[in-house]
Amino acid sequence: MEEKFRNRSARIAVIGLGYIGLPTAIMFASSGFEVTGYEIRKEVVEKLKNGNSHIVEPGIDELLQRALESGKLKPTSEPRDIEGRDVYIICVQTPLKEDKTPNLGYLESAVRTVAKAMKKGSLVIIESTVPPLTTVKMAKLIEEISGLRAGEDFYMVHAPERVMPGRIFKELVYNSRIFGGINERSAELAEMLYRSFVKGQTFKTNSTVSEVVKLMENTFRDVNIALANEFAYLAHQYGIDVFEAIELANTHPRVKIHTPGIGVGGHCLPKDPHLLVWPAKDDFGIIKLAREINDSMPLFTKDLLFDGLKTLGIPPEEAVVAVLGLAYKGDSDDTRNSPALAFVEAIEDDVGEVRTYDPFVGGSAESVEDALKGADAAVIATDHSEFKSLDWEELGRLMRNRILIDGRHVVEVPPRDFVFKGVGRGEY
Repeated sequence: MEEKFRNRSARIAVIGLGYIGLPTAIMFASSGFEVTGYEIRKEVVEKLKNGNSHIVEPGIDELLQRALESGKLKPTSEPRDIEGRDVYIICVQTPLKEDKTPNLGYLESAVRTVAKAMKKGSLVIIESTVPPLTTVKMAKLIEEISGLRAGEDFYMVHAPERVMPGRIFKELVYNSRIFGGINERSAELAEMLYRSFVKGQTFKTNSTVSEVVKLMENTFRDVNIALANEFAYLAHQYGIDVFEAIELANTHPRVKIHTPGIGVGGHCLPKDPHLLVWPAKDDFGIIKLAREINDSMPLFTKDLLFDGLKTLGIPPEEAVVAVLGLAYKGDSDDTRNSPALAFVEAIEDDVGEVRTYDPFVGGSAESVEDALKGADAAVIATDHSEFKSLDWEELGRLMRNRILIDGRHVVEVPPRDFVFKGVGRGEY
């Protein structure tokens, strides 16, 4: 296998062509490997075959077209097209169920597909974020289906992605990577394979450590954002600007407070803390409490909106509210677990009309101006670049009433003649 990795003759199948799988497939194809991208959504496969990405990411369409033209990347929805590959990289979603427990159905389905298609000697890599001990369980499932022995007849690794939307291709190359094998040989093979394009540091460990590390990283961020959000709550009680306070606190050499806002979204942070504690025998208070705090922020933003309406004596059931932004992250089309959507859901039954606009996602309005015309209130729910340069004094002329709620600290100086309220902006 080492020789195949060195001369780029190993044939790779990437299972799942979403926000992680597609860039990963493109990177390996760009490195000279023959890559088959397997995706069960036929409409996505057809779009990719035509050189059009179904996700928004800087440079992705150009890189996709190059990979297709070189013949190194072939999207497919046919399981027979991935039979007998040397490497299988699984990049499928692992969402939560309504009760906040893991839904591993997509992962298990992908593993079953791989088990039926793989050959003796194949390397199976799970990039999906999973609860501790999952990789070992999936290796046993492959053994049951294929009759092959894990660690001897096939190799298995958990290699968690560590990238951020908007910077994926750069971070795939320069971020450090962790390879957690079910045995040492598995981790060695994975590290050798990814070294074809990874320039960051690489670390080898066992699969359970790797799973926990990935979950710890995102839980750390979630807990610290929750702390920042709790500081924002306090700022409203004390009548101060939490962002000024955080900026000053962060001048301390050992303090780095995160940024509060309307909530936490994306595929990872709202989910990974639940995955981390799910298999554990004991209850863990701080992790679960942090999730509750962050989940509450869309409702806190709703309270700010309703306070603004009350200030002008506008009954909520008569109010027209324009929500600017639906993605969970600025300059992205990713709406997974978006707090902006949670906010819309929280207010839609209590106000007269909700209009939405997002330059990447779409919405009920075609432009900011279209959304604000005749509106009583505007709520910034996503920190898109477009929203940072808006002329609110000019836009205010389109509105019936001038209420502005900033859920993302996009507006540095509140515009004149507006009722302005922002998360953490307790002085207004």
